[in-house]
Amino acid sequence: MSDGEPLVRWQWLGDHAGELADYTGIHLRLGLLPVLFGLIISLPLGILCHRRRWVYAPVLTVANILYSIPALALFMIFVKYTGLTERTVMIPLTLYTLSVLVPNVVDGLASVPEPVRQAATALGFGPIRRVVQVELPIAVPVVIAGVRVAAVSSISLVAVGQLIGQGGLGYYITRGLQLDFPTPIITAIVLIMLLALATDALLVLAQRLLTPWSRSKVTAS
Repeated sequence: MSDGEPLVRWQWLGDHAGELADYTGIHLRLGLLPVLFGLIISLPLGILCHRRRWVYAPVLTVANILYSIPALALFMIFVKYTGLTERTVMIPLTLYTLSVLVPNVVDGLASVPEPVRQAATALGFGPIRRVVQVELPIAVPVVIAGVRVAAVSSISLVAVGQLIGQGGLGYYITRGLQLDFPTPIITAIVLIMLLALATDALLVLAQRLLTPWSRSKVTAS
């Protein structure tokens, strides 16, 4: 980059708009699918940990150990088995979500008042029906709080995957560094931030739609 050159070349943005849209879609897929997979794993695992408390400590320990491993190291481990593919990025990101989602599922279920459980049982709800129709809906705010953290973290970490050729918008960061050209770097960073903010806003909206009773409380107050 030469002295006096602007940080952002707007013409470059216009010339690469279509390509940027494609990489943004890839980035979103790589960032959000692991959160979905992590939630699918964490819900039954969290329910098990809530019902069998002795299981919780070892599960949480394993999840935290996995989270402590640097992303690049995990990518390198999985490259041997899944190659330079999107799976090599998504599997580690899925594992990372567990350290956030499992505790939030457990805490969400723990927040359900015991009289509510007893009332559901008295009405003839079996264990599975009670969890699905009573306990999980009440736990939604706590669970989604964890999903929000996991989603923002996952969207941010996707860019690291560019070191194995699967990083979505991370492509523009490495490309900009190689060419000493800041425009693609700044563009990628801004788009990643916007994706994280938009995802977080959508999850807040989803929480409001899934918990209409909370809106009623606010209105009443």
